[in-house]
Amino acid sequence: MNAINESYTGKLAEFCAGVTLSQLPNEVIDKTKLCILDFIANVYGSLELDAVQRVAEYIRSLGGPDTAAALGCGFRTGVHNAAFLNGTAGEAIESQDGLRFGGNHPGAAVIPAALAIAEQNGQGGARVIEAVVAGYEAANRPAAAVHPHHTLSGFLPTGTCGAFGAAAAAAKLMGYDAETTLNALGAAGFILPISMAEHLMGGYTAKIVQGGQAASAGLTAAGLAGAGITAPPYTLEGSHLKGGFTQITTRGSADIKKVTENIGDKYTIMDIYFKPYTSCRHTHGAAQAALELKADETFSAAEIEKIDVFTYAIATVAVGKTIGAGDSFVSAQFSLPYVVAACLTDGDMSAAQLKSERISDQAIIALANKVKLSIDPELNKAYPEKTSSRVEVLLAGGRALSRQVDIPKGDPRNSMGADDIAEKLKRYAANRKSGNMEKIIKLVLDMENVGSIRELTSLI
Repeated sequence: MNAINESYTGKLAEFCAGVTLSQLPNEVIDKTKLCILDFIANVYGSLELDAVQRVAEYIRSLGGPDTAAALGCGFRTGVHNAAFLNGTAGEAIESQDGLRFGGNHPGAAVIPAALAIAEQNGQGGARVIEAVVAGYEAANRPAAAVHPHHTLSGFLPTGTCGAFGAAAAAAKLMGYDAETTLNALGAAGFILPISMAEHLMGGYTAKIVQGGQAASAGLTAAGLAGAGITAPPYTLEGSHLKGGFTQITTRGSADIKKVTENIGDKYTIMDIYFKPYTSCRHTHGAAQAALELKADETFSAAEIEKIDVFTYAIATVAVGKTIGAGDSFVSAQFSLPYVVAACLTDGDMSAAQLKSERISDQAIIALANKVKLSIDPELNKAYPEKTSSRVEVLLAGGRALSRQVDIPKGDPRNSMGADDIAEKLKRYAANRKSGNMEKIIKLVLDMENVGSIRELTSLI
């Protein structure tokens, strides 16, 4: 057990193995339930996308045992395939939860892994809460340690770090001790997906499977550890050989102390934000500002002559490109000009704005081309404490409108509560099993008292 006491990876494994519901603060339990409810909302939203339906058809064609639900899809399959599909659906709509200081979206990997194993084992909601809390720690802490150098080196932490989270969640549900959990994290480090940022930046739809691949890899890693397969106890930090996860995926620029900093005193799930819009978080300040202008002022899209968006530097890099006819919904999700144009035109940024016919509409493309992004020195200085954006709209006749948002909705400082997430679920579910929505909400918000997780998954 010395390896556990002496290594960063070991201390993380020890903490994850020791998570118990009775010792969790009430606010952590409540936030965990919101993360699960938000995940379900995102699954429903993603099912509106043709690409997700094609993934579901492929997974269905593989067959498999009747072990875990393909959520919202009307069939059951093996745990790995269920986790892969459900993680893909939790990710694809781009309205998933996230850790701002890690650049990752843990729910898309951790929650599908936890639900699949809990179904397999016949476990209840209390155990799922424990697993999700442990999984978020195992995903978020490495992500924070490698941020932002990990992404700048070409990786997406939702996939890479998500595999650690999925492995920890599965290990918790399998009842592993700290040493076996450490081997699960180590195995995850060896088999986790590369999750190439190239796919996201190029707008390729393979990007949507990163949460699912991480969930499936995490289950494999936990299963291998349970079978006695061993791995380095220093998988995250590495050794003098320079082969550790944080070493090889940041070009040596990781802050390894963040893996264990304040562990046990601070739960990273409390820093999770939620998304009210179906686009990259870097677009949300501008999206909210545009929607507020649309709601508060009277004007038509045809009157708009010019749109200036002032924001921070990383936003201009991450979401600065515009779109054209034939671009994918992934490109739209990561195009601040498109998001602003959609919000000013439709008064919404949801699944409907990701449909191919909407993205290719010439009027909205023309409006997106009127959007000019600029770095505001003061807004840039406030980043990352604030993710501020200001939208300035010039109308025909010289009328000017302006709105600035400093802390977008969903941030823990401008939070989305249970009512907000419940409304998001109902909106994203549309007409899919609408009669079950209140039951789903009630079960999730009372998760610790759910005797079998199948009570919940059977409703979705």
